[in-house]
Amino acid sequence: MSKSTPTTTVSTKGQVILPKAIRDELKWTEGTRLTVERTDAGVLLKEAAGIPRTNPDDVFGMLKYKGKPKTLKEMDAGVLAEARRRHARSRY
Repeated sequence: MSKSTPTTTVSTKGQVILPKAIRDELKWTEGTRLTVERTDAGVLLKEAAGIPRTNPDDVFGMLKYKGKPKTLKEMDAGVLAEARRRHARSRY
């Protein structure tokens, strides 16, 4: 007995549901981003490359700051000033 090829249907909104067995095998859960490539054989779906996980120790100090370190009070004031500026422009 041969194994049947899974099929799906394109919805009126252009959506396609991937069979659960394939999603499970590839560990594609809700929210997985995919790239879509047109090929001579059809359409190829691949998991989109994401931002690689990083260890904070590997990136600490990457952005050099020249100047006196800011205090927490100064940082809070800067964040508040930017929030007010954006609010005044109806951005948030």
